[in-house]
Amino acid sequence: MEKSIREQLITLSDEDYRKFSAALIPNINNVLGVRLPELRKMARLLAKGEWRNYLKNADKEYFEEIMLQGMVIGYVKTDIEEVLHYVVDFVPKIDNWSVCDSFCIGLKFTRLNKERVWNFIQSYLFSNQEYYIRYGVVMLLVYYSDEAYIQLVLERLDNVKHEGYYVKMAVAWAISICYVKLPDPTMAYLQNNSLDNFTFNKALQKITESLRVDIESKKLIRGMKRS
Repeated sequence: MEKSIREQLITLSDEDYRKFSAALIPNINNVLGVRLPELRKMARLLAKGEWRNYLKNADKEYFEEIMLQGMVIGYVKTDIEEVLHYVVDFVPKIDNWSVCDSFCIGLKFTRLNKERVWNFIQSYLFSNQEYYIRYGVVMLLVYYSDEAYIQLVLERLDNVKHEGYYVKMAVAWAISICYVKLPDPTMAYLQNNSLDNFTFNKALQKITESLRVDIESKKLIRGMKRS
């Protein structure tokens, strides 16, 4: 008899990795301890089979069960509108940065549907839910930190107003990615923005931690820190 998805996950779980993962994601306590490459392998297989039935009936008790669903959505081959329907269903299940960020990185269909997905994520950026916003922000930094969208991205980031820690950290991360890729427009933004001090200083910190930013630029960035 074929093992259930949960039984497969439990078989693949590793206690040492569970402790490591749980320490990185402090706000959850439902980690089994399955490594991401194993989850991706399962997701690819599921996406080639009866994936609609799987997504309809998938369990969500464990961290890995939710992560797996997000990965499957990224791997399925269907039209953009159907995929976005599943994205709408999935985003409310996100309750930590790890699931959020892995999910966004897996939505590679965005690259071939940039205008459609741009319009789709706008409502998430203006949500009042912490992980709805983080989903939108991470989508910006992964797929839209380019010359065509940079001004719109910086404008959207400046308009994000939410006190959630994982929102602020996502915005800071996004700004740092924008700076690394397109320093001139991002520097102009850093010199004139409405970011709160925490987010602004975190953005500067992340820029200075990048190996792709030269020493002189890092000195300049450090000098911009707000007290």
